[in-house]
Amino acid sequence: MKIEAGSKLVMIGDSITDAGRDQTKRGEGLFEAYGNGYVNLVQANLLAAYPERRIRVVNMGVSGHTVRDLASRWQRDVLDLEPDWLSIMIGINDVWRQFDLPLMPEGHVLLDEYEATLTGLVERTRPKLKGLVLATPYFIEPNHEEPMRARMEEYAAVVRRLAVEHDAILVDTQAAFDAYLEHYHPAQLAWDRVHPTLTGHTIIARAWLQAVGCQ
Repeated sequence: MKIEAGSKLVMIGDSITDAGRDQTKRGEGLFEAYGNGYVNLVQANLLAAYPERRIRVVNMGVSGHTVRDLASRWQRDVLDLEPDWLSIMIGINDVWRQFDLPLMPEGHVLLDEYEATLTGLVERTRPKLKGLVLATPYFIEPNHEEPMRARMEEYAAVVRRLAVEHDAILVDTQAAFDAYLEHYHPAQLAWDRVHPTLTGHTIIARAWLQAVGCQ
């Protein structure tokens, strides 16, 4: 497993990362501190499988956020926490706002801004880290030509490129969902094709854990 003993792992993103975490506990602690999503599953699996490594997980997801929002809180929620490892999953709202709020362009994060902002955050932070995990944004839709799915693929391509350029571990969440959708309809995982059930969060968590070599 790639995460070293004694590491502090910060996981940052939007509502999928947030997943109802207890905001008063600053991303870690007991009971609902980690939320009820993939971060909670990752934390529990790392602790159960590698108790001797004493890996500390911090959930800094905030519902509704885009990469623009991440940039505004990066110093406080990433750099000030001095993580050894950082996991980023962002981009869903950057795309979604273009479709569910098309008449409010001030909230749209277009591809050029997304790429420039995420690249800047990675370049600023990567030298300080032992390890970086980049997870693609996704849309739980098997039709690759569906407009939001097609747009999401453009944003995911940015993440894939950054993972190669900055020696990061890639978690292809879209590919993980696509494999599941060979057997089930998207409605079985998420009513809005974005916010997943526990099964959907488990799909993300399994992909994440496999990527870092967790047995």
